[in-house]
Amino acid sequence: RLAQIFTNLPEGKKAFIPFITAGDSGLDNTFELMQVLVKNGADVIELGVPFSDPMADGPVIAKSHERAVADGVSLRDVLALVKKFRQGNDTTAIVLMGYLNPIEVFGYQAFAKATQESGVDGVLVVDMPPEEACDLKACLNNSGVDFIFLVAPTTTDKRLKSLANIASGFVYFVALKGVTGAGHLDVDLVRTHLLRIRQMIDLPIGVGFGIKDAKSAKTVSEHADAVIVGSSLVAFVEQYADDKAKMLESVGALANEISSAIK
Repeated sequence: RLAQIFTNLPEGKKAFIPFITAGDSGLDNTFELMQVLVKNGADVIELGVPFSDPMADGPVIAKSHERAVADGVSLRDVLALVKKFRQGNDTTAIVLMGYLNPIEVFGYQAFAKATQESGVDGVLVVDMPPEEACDLKACLNNSGVDFIFLVAPTTTDKRLKSLANIASGFVYFVALKGVTGAGHLDVDLVRTHLLRIRQMIDLPIGVGFGIKDAKSAKTVSEHADAVIVGSSLVAFVEQYADDKAKMLESVGALANEISSAIK
């Protein structure tokens, strides 16, 4: 699905990849949020797998992990959610974004098989460097699931060449030094880094971290293949946890503004 989505984008249009944490405010609400995101232009949905120590995430998303973990949401629950989503949607791609520990506990082969059976298209493991990823990569390859990697502003040319041999689907460029939701975007610097990445990795590039609204998404989309937005959406899930209608309305409105700006 990921390859088809990027291949079939109209000329000049970019993919919209919203992020939400699975199970934040309840798995049923997450399922409804996924439907809302699709209706408002999502090409790929990035689902955060709840984890007790989300080191790459800023306060907004870290708190969403804490809430989901407190509710007992597990990796198996997230896979079941994707399987439920696939019963009514076979076109929107789903990427799991999470940390290594739950996958280690699950077992690489079992995890790869379960992702395939549930309908997951790609996996991004925040704290797994490419040097350690060969075994999981082999299992995901056998299951036809893409292995997506982060690229940072500090990633060296040597590391980029290493990533080129193992990454698939797309690469996720972290536009800021820091955690999700932090800092101020330097678009000129983003453009410079993307030019460097493209010289070494022949995959679409999604840009995330620091994209908060339609304006910043539009600016980044002029250089990226996909725009990834998380904290601004997750903030609505927290803000309107007791008002589902308002939550769905707010998430849908922002998603629509962003997808319209980049498409």
